[in-house]
Parts: sequence; C-alpha cells; structure tokens
Amino acid sequence: MTRYESVPEPSETRYYPDDEIDLREVFGILWRGKWVIVATTVLFAVTGVVYALSKSNVYEATALLAPVQNEGSVGIGGQLSGLASLAGLSFGGGETNRTAIAKEVLQSRAFLSSFIRRHELSVPLMAVSKWNFEERAWEYNQLVYDAASGEWETGETGESLKPSDWDLVKAFRGQLSINENKDNGMITLAVSSLSPVAAAEWAELLVNDINEHMRSQDVEEAEASIAYLEDKLNETNIAGMQQVFYQLIESETRTVMLANAQREYVFQTVDPAVVPQEKSGPKRALIAATATILGGMLGVFIVFVVAFIRTGREETKTL
Repeated sequence: MTRYESVPEPSETRYYPDDEIDLREVFGILWRGKWVIVATTVLFAVTGVVYALSKSNVYEATALLAPVQNEGSVGIGGQLSGLASLAGLSFGGGETNRTAIAKEVLQSRAFLSSFIRRHELSVPLMAVSKWNFEERAWEYNQLVYDAASGEWETGETGESLKPSDWDLVKAFRGQLSINENKDNGMITLAVSSLSPVAAAEWAELLVNDINEHMRSQDVEEAEASIAYLEDKLNETNIAGMQQVFYQLIESETRTVMLANAQREYVFQTVDPAVVPQEKSGPKRALIAATATILGGMLGVFIVFVVAFIRTGREETKTL
C-alpha cells in the first residue's frame, strides 16, 4: 500500500487589512479635524509673531585681527635654552604659541570678570531693557536696577539682585564669539549687544585689554627672570658661567624692551570694529515661520490622537 505524505504548502504572506494605511481614511481624518489644525496653527503663528516683535534688536560689531609675529621676543625657553641648561637652569624649551594662549585667556573667566569690573559693564550686561537711539543711552529695567540711586533692587527673598562674577561672565560669553580662519590664521572677534555703540566699544576694549594683559604678563615674567639671573650671576666667579648669564639677561632685557615698545603686542587690528548699522538679530521671520510649522504639526498630532482614541472606544463597544 502506497503511503502518500502530504507536502507542506509554501507559506503565503498574509495581509491584515488593519495593518494597512488607507490614505483616503487619513485624509478624511485630517479633513474632519481641519478646524483643530487651523486653530492651533493660527494660535502658534500669532504667538510667534508677538514673541518675535517683542524681542529687541541685537547688533554685532566685528574686528578682524592678525597674530603678531614677534621673532625678536624670544625668551629663555627659545634659542638660549641650551645656554640655560649649561647654567644649571631649567626654563623649558620650545616656543609657545602666544596666539593660542591669548585666545584662551580672552575667553577665560578670570580675564572676563576683571574686564567687566574694570570697565563697569555689570549694569549694561544685566540691568538694561533696551537702547534708546534718540538719546543714545540705556533704558534700565526698574525691577532689577534703580538708575537714580545706582543700587540693585532686592528680590522676593530679600536678597540683592546684584549679579555675581559667574553670572556676569556667563552673560558676556553669550555675547562674545572668536573664530579663527584656519587657512590664513586671521581671527574674527565679534561682540553683540542691544546697543550698536556698546558692541563696537566693547570689541575695541577687548582687543586693547588682551594686548595689554599679555604684554604685562610677559614683562613681569621677563623681569622676574632677570632678577633671578642677576642673583645667580653674583653667586658665581666662573668667567664662562658669567658670560652665559650675561647673554640670558640680555635676551630677557630685549623681551622687556620689545614688549614695552609694541602697542599691539599679540593681535594686530587689520579691520577695527565699527558701529553696526544693521541688526544681526533676532530673525523675526524665522521665528514666526517656525512657530507656525510647530503649530500645524501639533494640530495634526492632536487630530490623530483624538481619532485613535475614538476608534479604540468604538472597537471596545463592538466587542
């Protein structure tokens, strides 16, 4: 007796109508909820326009800087490092990139906090509401700062609203940007503010102060090295070592002279900052368009969620 074994049929792909997307149904859901979508879109659009119009204009002043190549100001760590080693001194070797250091110092908390205090920028940074173009003066936020008495107001907890150095540096960093062109090494320093006059003034002050800071630092280090070398010179009677110390002192003296002779010590201004005539922000059209798109997307999402909940309830009733 022949036994016939059943051959399994190839599995067929089953389609479940519930998993398919019916475009007509989707458009139907959107059409039924069109007023929700329109209302949400209009609400967000109006809110975006109001918010964009409430924002004050921001102006940005830029200065183009070139690193100063000062080949003559080579200290002990440069070409005379070998002589320093013979003298039994250890001052390190290799030439330090002063431009890179100056860029980091320019954005450092210590330098910016000193800069803000020195030029009294705490009030323009934290207590102004807008710039009065007719009077060319700041308008202050009376809830934060009393311009008549020059005192900071107190908060609900009774504490003074006077900002800390941390708050001031954080605010100023938000208005400062430094970009370097990798192709030619040029550096663009940009400062933004509600006042075009203040933006240009602060950018110029930053360039002057960083040059002065780096110059005074190098002069201080060179003078300290000279004092140290002179002490060592007085301690030795060896003619060869005395000659080494004289050359090292000469090098450091040259550093001091060149630093004091150069006004633009680290950064040379190629294109100075000027008072900007056009605003850099806010981009009101972009804000309004973004708010409108978000409103439309939220409206569509709400319509689909409501349709999904309604469909789930109807299926539960049929069961």
